[in-house]
Amino acid sequence: MRTNGGTNVKKKRKWPKYVLIALLVALIAGGIYVYSVYSNFTTTLDTMHEPVEREQPSVERTEIVEFDQQDPFSVLLLGVDEREDDRGRSDTMVVMTVNPETQSTKMVSIPRDTYTEIVGRGTTDKINHAYAFGGIEMSMNTTENLLDIPIDYVVQVNMEGFEDIVDAVDGVTVNNALAFDNFPEGEIELNGEQALDYVQMRKQDPRGDFGRQDRQKQVIQGIMRKGASINSLWNYKDIFDALGQNVRTNMTFDEMVDVQRNYQDAVANVDQMIIEDGYGETINGIWYYMMDDAELAEIQSTLKEHLELEQATE
Repeated sequence: MRTNGGTNVKKKRKWPKYVLIALLVALIAGGIYVYSVYSNFTTTLDTMHEPVEREQPSVERTEIVEFDQQDPFSVLLLGVDEREDDRGRSDTMVVMTVNPETQSTKMVSIPRDTYTEIVGRGTTDKINHAYAFGGIEMSMNTTENLLDIPIDYVVQVNMEGFEDIVDAVDGVTVNNALAFDNFPEGEIELNGEQALDYVQMRKQDPRGDFGRQDRQKQVIQGIMRKGASINSLWNYKDIFDALGQNVRTNMTFDEMVDVQRNYQDAVANVDQMIIEDGYGETINGIWYYMMDDAELAEIQSTLKEHLELEQATE
């Protein structure tokens, strides 16, 4: 009895040790995995980070944005159609202003054919030509001049990289409002190649560039949803590789961490502003989109207020 009892006690005392060892192994394995994710993440962000040297911004900021103080800030998203031996054009131009106090983000898509002054070139042309003429700096300056607000940060995405990024998150789901080609109306699943065709279609859409912008935003939102899911952790290397190869931004790693920490609620609440009151005009055989002056003034005022900038009084 004593021997058996002693043996049983001994076995019972050993059991917690096995549990602790198993937990320790699991923690070590988990730690290695987390470190691997973190290491790949920081390496990717280092690859993505590309400072922008600006000699003279079109709209000066009176105060530097402080993320730890939760200051409102603005971002220009450029979807660039890069080509071999050609810088390409920014087929997608989206401006976002983020305000943590109101817990909101304003988003406005600028039609790529918008007729405006190309700052730094001394001409008026389609706004998407600014990137072809002077890259990110000229795009930022031209957008600032059009909207009359400072552009604090820029994110450039290679549109061809849509395919790689979508495949990295195992496809996206979108709600298609217009049946065309092989894309039926309603909820559809898209792989990378299909997503690229989906966002590039314009000629069959009665809304033209506006319809394409909506499809681009759908795919971007789909990528964000899939990228934020727990399943994406297993594909993190593919996702990071796709981002590192196709995304460039002047935002640093520390700034991204600050945004994640201090602006979560604001970034999650997006208010889309639609440009729709303009008209088309052909000049010297070239078609341009002319923004309505009153609508443009309203957008400028709304974005300034959202950024908590002083507005000129008449």
